[in-house]
Amino acid sequence: MGFTKNKKITRRNFFKGLIISLVGFELIYVILGLSKNKTAGKKKASLFFAGKISSFQNDQIYPFSSQKFYLSKFKDSGLLAISTKCTHLGCMIQANSNGFVCPCHASSFNKYGEVLSPPATRPLDIFPIEIKNGLIMVNLNSPIKRKIFDKSQLTYS
Repeated sequence: MGFTKNKKITRRNFFKGLIISLVGFELIYVILGLSKNKTAGKKKASLFFAGKISSFQNDQIYPFSSQKFYLSKFKDSGLLAISTKCTHLGCMIQANSNGFVCPCHASSFNKYGEVLSPPATRPLDIFPIEIKNGLIMVNLNSPIKRKIFDKSQLTYS
């Protein structure tokens, strides 16, 4: 549908061309945005400094709400960074004396993030932990989806 000197631009043709142009620009923007996000994630891990390992007592759960994880330190000094996102529908879980509970649909999890009562069907996600010179660093870019809890998931200093 080309325009010639003899043809008038109608309102319908103008808006049709405008919509096609906008859709084209939006597609280009989305494609470039997706490719940029993939390369940005690969460039550097987002390590969050949680604190000195000596600052955390055994058998305690520490909330890091702004970073969306709980840091659990167990009796044997093992550490686990547990996501605050429920594996059922993504609601924010809350810690209690027995572990974690989802206020939206009443899923409950033990202190290791394993499901105690549905509707959640799998354990809470965890984040990798690195300990360098007595400092706890949590990699927030790499959540780990798990099917079960395994002692190898704990990090020790």
